[in-house]
Formats: sequence, structure tokens, C-alpha cells
Amino acid sequence: MKQRVVILGAGFAGLELAQKLENTDYDVLLIDKNNYHQFQPLMYQVASARLEPASISFPLRKVFQHSKNVRIRIAEIRHIDTENKTVKTSISDFPYDILVVALGCTTNYFGNKELESHAFPMKSVPEAIQLRNRILQTFEDALVAKPEELQALLNFVIVGGGPTGVELAGALAEMKQNVLPKDYPDKDFSKLAVYLLESSANVLDVMSADSQRVSRKYLEDLGVIVKTSSFVTNYDGEMVTLKSGETIAAKNVIWAAGITANQISGLENAERTRGNRFVVNRYNALPNYDNIYALGDIAGMTTPKYPNTHPQVASVAIQQAKALAQNLKNQLQGKQKVEFEYFDKGSMATIGKRKAVVDLPNFSFQGRLAWLAWMFIHLMLILSVKNKLSIFVNWAFSYFNNDSTLRVLLRPASKVKPAHLEGKVS
Repeated sequence: MKQRVVILGAGFAGLELAQKLENTDYDVLLIDKNNYHQFQPLMYQVASARLEPASISFPLRKVFQHSKNVRIRIAEIRHIDTENKTVKTSISDFPYDILVVALGCTTNYFGNKELESHAFPMKSVPEAIQLRNRILQTFEDALVAKPEELQALLNFVIVGGGPTGVELAGALAEMKQNVLPKDYPDKDFSKLAVYLLESSANVLDVMSADSQRVSRKYLEDLGVIVKTSSFVTNYDGEMVTLKSGETIAAKNVIWAAGITANQISGLENAERTRGNRFVVNRYNALPNYDNIYALGDIAGMTTPKYPNTHPQVASVAIQQAKALAQNLKNQLQGKQKVEFEYFDKGSMATIGKRKAVVDLPNFSFQGRLAWLAWMFIHLMLILSVKNKLSIFVNWAFSYFNNDSTLRVLLRPASKVKPAHLEGKVS
């Protein structure tokens, strides 16, 4: 009888593992709360109305249409019963022989409930759509806002100077320059201000000094107000408060300042490390459990090269998934397992049109070539040819027109009849 591998989460790690185990002698069950895989590196382009959500989302069942051994279930994970080797979910209980936890991370507000209530996260497609609606609605609200309320409405504060924060800040600044004057010829949006707040001394703190310096220059050339060594202590929906005592009036705060591993009931005996990640060995196994593994953002592995654990990026998740898949295949064949070693192929971020920074293992470069490299790499990582073409066409259109046609407000539908229509017959 085939051993059953249950994979929790269809992010980069979970999806890659399922694909690598496709048509092997394992019975694979992939469980996720969504029926699609979301390409997080381009989430900010959905939020800034440059791409449609469907362009960065891929139906899981489409990916595995021709698979003989991979099955999909859409469910919320409730509990892991390690004694009986069962995963309890919102739809059923699923037994496992081998369990792989790849549930990723969520936004970390560092325990600040008020900030959590008012700031906008951007870790999922629904959150990106929510943020897009908020941004577009803000422009509409600015047309009728009272003079004393206008500046707070037009202040966009992005907290976190990593790739997500930097890329979104650049996108909003370009929207101010290229889109708003054409969309709203009757309104002066020159007062729109984009703030980028970073608690460390530099934006893109994990990249090279050259990339940090050039990316900051790109941002400031676009009009972004960059404040480094600025720690946000609170946001009440009206005012951003910094540790220095400085305040910024703002109706729109986007939180990209930190992540923490998702919580899972049933693995309380697992040791945790920074970011609430599971401590795993060099085979991505949880030491205190039998045949349970963790991959990607939720896993914390230390190696001689990475004594403080690996960075929480897609390339680590994908490489760990490939290594685990090979070890599981080796297990079937009675071969020895191989320890994981991460090969860093580099990092990159784009700030705007013809503006990007790229760090490779031995050198870094910036500007137009870096921008072209960023686009090429991201297109290659997109799963389907249809999505690649859709994204390419949108990017080409935006390049030549400094515009996009995707600024559509999509509000949730309601079956409740508005009060002013009650009793009326059309």
C-alpha cells in the first residue's frame, strides 16, 4: 500500500513539493484554505491596480489535472493529532504517514492590537484587492474632502522598507506622477505624499550597500519621503506615532514591517525559533516528531552558512521542497538522505519604470538592466503560459503608456436592500 504524504499549504514550498512527488509511488494530498496558489512577489501590483488578481493566481486543480497521485482538498486546518497521525480540518479528518507543514507566515503586528485594527496588510490576494479598493476609493474621496481633512487622506504611509514596501512605494509614486493627473484633471493631487518608514538604518537592509543607496535615491527621485531608523509605535486610524515622538496624520497605513509563522494546534512540543518558526534539522524534519517536516517560511533551519536561519524568501522554500522531495524518493529506493544546503542565487527589487536593483552572489547592478532582469525572472517564475502572456501584455501597455486600465473598484455584493430603496418598486 502506498504511503500517504499530506502537505499543508499550497504556497511556494507546498506546491513545489507536490509537483516533485507527482506520479511517484506516494499518495499525495495537498490541503489549502484556497483553491489557488498566489504569487506573492507581484501582490503589490494587484494592490496598485497594475495587474488583475487572476494574473497572479493559479487554480490548484488546473496544475494537477493530469496527475495520477496528487489530490486537492480545500479546507481550514484545525488540529494535528500526532498520536493517531491524523490532520483534522474543517471538512474531514485525513490520516497521514508523512506530514509536511508548509503553511507559511502571516503579518506580524508585534502584539499591537490597535495597529492591527487600522493598518492594511498585504499577504494574500483578498488583502491586495482590499487595499486596491481602499487606494482607489481614497482618490474619489479626495474630490469631496474638506480642506482640513485632505492632507491626512492623501498621506499614504508604508511601514517596512523591505522589497514589498519599496516596490509599493515606487508604484504609488508613479501613480501620482503618471495616472492621477489624467484620471482627475479637475483635482490637484500634488499634495499626495508617500511615506516609507523603516526601523533599520537602510531600506532593503538585507541587500548590498550599493543597492540600498541606489534604491533610496530612486525612491526620493520619485518623490517618496523615506524615513529610516524610524520605529512605528502606534497607529489609531488617524495618526501614526513614531518612537521619536514624531507623528504623521494619515488615513491610509500599509503594514509591510514583519511576519510571523502561522500557528498550528497539535505541535506544541515542537521547538520554536525567531519569528515563531519551527526548528527543523538539515532534512527539514521536526526533531521531536515522527515523519513530520516543515518547509519554507514556517521552518527555521540553522547551518554553518546560515547560523541565524535562512531568509524567508521564495527561493529558500522552493529549494527546500526540492530537497525534501528527493529525500522522500531516496527513501523509497533505500538510498541515503542528503542534507539541505541553500544556494543563494541573489535578490532583487524594482522601484519603478527602468529602476531596479539586483544583487548576485559576486556582484550587484542597478538601473535599466536590473529592471529588465527583474521582469524576466518574475515572468519565468509564473506558472502558466496564459498568465505569463497576460502579465507581459499589461507590463508592455504600462511601459508605453505610463498607465494601466485596471483601476476598477470591486466592492463586496450585499443582499440587503439600501434603506432609501425600501418600499420602492422599479
